[in-house]
Amino acid sequence: MEDTQQSFWDHLDELRRVIFRILGVALAFAVVAFIFRDELFAVVLAPKENCFITYRLLSRLASVFSGSAAESFDVPLINTGLAMQFVIHMKIAFAAGVVCASPYIIYQLFRFVSPALYADERRYAVRVVGGGYVMFIIGMAVSYFLIFPLTFRFLGTYQVSSDVANLISLESYVEVLVMMSVAMGIVFEMPVVAWLFARLGFLNDTFMRRYRRHAIVVILIVAAVITPTSDIFTLLAVSLPMWLLYEGSIHLVARTHPVSRQPE
Repeated sequence: MEDTQQSFWDHLDELRRVIFRILGVALAFAVVAFIFRDELFAVVLAPKENCFITYRLLSRLASVFSGSAAESFDVPLINTGLAMQFVIHMKIAFAAGVVCASPYIIYQLFRFVSPALYADERRYAVRVVGGGYVMFIIGMAVSYFLIFPLTFRFLGTYQVSSDVANLISLESYVEVLVMMSVAMGIVFEMPVVAWLFARLGFLNDTFMRRYRRHAIVVILIVAAVITPTSDIFTLLAVSLPMWLLYEGSIHLVARTHPVSRQPE
């Protein structure tokens, strides 16, 4: 271990400097995102457009298997608050700033805690933090390119009667997009957590296979909690990736050997 001579107040001062640096970089990215409003919202609002890449791929698949392209759709967004568009602009810009600054944030936090770790602990920490970050980004991408577009298209075009038009607010759209992206990012941490527990000797593939049915029930419950709507379509769209991650985690755990412990 290193840096053991520093006092508690020295560590507190260093933590304060780390927090200020993180906030400064995140705010700088947020300001840039706020300035480039058109580019920012072109990304945020892309999943609602009929020409989004996910819908184009689905249309091609439909034309291959059924001979006819998928129907086009148009779901306009509305604003219901006087200052809501400005508030949403600020929130999205800040969220974009945090996402863009996330590699620097992770680096600063790891740099702060790494002196307190042994060499082998530091090595495993790099794997867990690096793997966790990559999986979180992949989870957000899966939500953005697959789960949210399918959910939006299904619910945005669903009507109980032609006399009832759908008026989707911008606030509702952004809230669901952000919540599903963060939730899927967290869900995609499952293989990393499973690998860590397997390395520590707390988990093995036999246990995961034995309680596979129980895990499916838990997955459905978790999906119902994090799903912003109550329809079965969205529930299945969220549950399927979670189940695939669980099955992948079983194979990962089976290949992982616990850390050998030296006798005291």
